Formats: sequence, C-alpha cells, structure tokens
Amino acid sequence: MATAQPYEPLKTLSEGVEIRHYPRHTLISVEVETDFESAGNQAFRPLVSYISGANSRGDRLAMTSPVVQAPHESSHTVSFVLPEGVSAEEAPLPVEGSITVHEVAPREVAALRFSGSWKQQRAHDKAALLLRVLEERNIHTVGEVFYGRFDPPSVPGFLRHNEALIEVANLHSALERGGD
Repeated sequence: MATAQPYEPLKTLSEGVEIRHYPRHTLISVEVETDFESAGNQAFRPLVSYISGANSRGDRLAMTSPVVQAPHESSHTVSFVLPEGVSAEEAPLPVEGSITVHEVAPREVAALRFSGSWKQQRAHDKAALLLRVLEERNIHTVGEVFYGRFDPPSVPGFLRHNEALIEVANLHSALERGGD
C-alpha cells in the first residue's frame, strides 16, 4: 500500500468539499497524448520505471498516492508524488527523456472525494460539483481541475478512492465566512 501525500484539512464545505493545505512537494510527470481514461495506464510504465531505479542514481523510491492526472486539450499530464522530504534538487535525474521532475509550492486545494471506476463522465460531473460549491462560496480557483487516483485497477470500482481537485485563492476571507 502506498503512503498518502500529506496535507492538513482546513475546512469542510457542503457536498463533502474539503479545503486542504498541501506542503511543498515534488512530482515526477509525463505528458501523454491519449484519452482521459487511458492516460494513467499509458503514463504508468515510465513513472514506475523511474521510482524503480531507472534514474541517474539507480535509486528506488517509494510509491506515494495519489497518482495525479491533469487533463489538457489533447493530452494529460500524469504525475507521481515523490516521498515527503524529496525536493526537486535532491531527486535523481530521469534517464527517460519524457519524464520531468518539478517542485510544487505550498498551496491550498479544494478536494471532492468520489468512488467508482475511472470514467471521464463521472470525473467531469464531480469536477462540476466541486466548482459549483466553490463558486457558491465565492472561493476563487487557480488553474484547472486535476484528479487524484488512489487505488490500483485491481480494486473494485465501488471501493476506489478518487478525487477532483483544484487550487484555490482568497482562502482566508472565504474561511472567515464559516463552514457549511
């Protein structure tokens, strides 16, 4: 079982939307040009190879959940979160040219957990709900919705843990208005 990326829960809003603080963390990422539902499978091999030792030092790194997927117009960026405490400067360099290593600054993120198999319509419906709840609370977003997948494909769909996520701004004033 993979270690989960650490975060601090700050507030729970309606519909189960949770506002979280994520500390600085490092991602290894690969860009794939495929459909929403196939992106994770296509990106998995190079990412697993990197954490399994296909890197400049031959280091093996622990698997951390979630696997992050950020959809773009015709592609997807799929990322693994490196273990806590591994900075981009300390991470071994990838030997495969398609992999990038980058650090994400501390940030606040809104998250909506959902279960079920990895289907584009379900994920998009949850993203729309997440955005609606934030809009109702006048919480501004930064960037686009991205997704976290926590379970391997062998886990039955109804037991899977997925999340729709988006970075938020103006958080202090929004949280002063109280919870739902």
